[in-house]
Amino acid sequence: MSAIEMAFAESQKAIGREIGLSDWVLLNQARIDAFAAATLDRQWIHTAPEKAANTAFGGTIAHGFLTLSLAAHFAQTALPPSKGAVMSVNYGFDRIRFLAPVRSGARIRGRFILEQAVKRKPLELLRTYALSIEIEGMQTPAVKATWLGLTIFDD
Repeated sequence: MSAIEMAFAESQKAIGREIGLSDWVLLNQARIDAFAAATLDRQWIHTAPEKAANTAFGGTIAHGFLTLSLAAHFAQTALPPSKGAVMSVNYGFDRIRFLAPVRSGARIRGRFILEQAVKRKPLELLRTYALSIEIEGMQTPAVKATWLGLTIFDD
């Protein structure tokens, strides 16, 4: 059986199950400020702790896109590799919702549930994941998304 056939069969068995849970990542003010500088999004709710302290958030919050951007790290550290894969690439999102703010100093992690796996081309496996980015100690996740990952195999 080829590597893609094995990965496809394993994926079919895993549909509906949690297949990855990352370690916690700290979103401190230095990381938020670095993201603001890189993206030119210096909105004060992210970068002005004194001003943000007087809001309902009680301080600065991470950019939603910063929180989402860590999905790549979460996937690299939490999802099992596929034998025979040449590479895996981000294929995009079908749905993204920012449900709760991430306060500066909070820790977040990614939880992945496999929703679907299809062979797109003879050597390409497209997987759809339900991604939940959780905030430590909070009931409501920061982000819920439907994420597509494309894995390309060697023949």
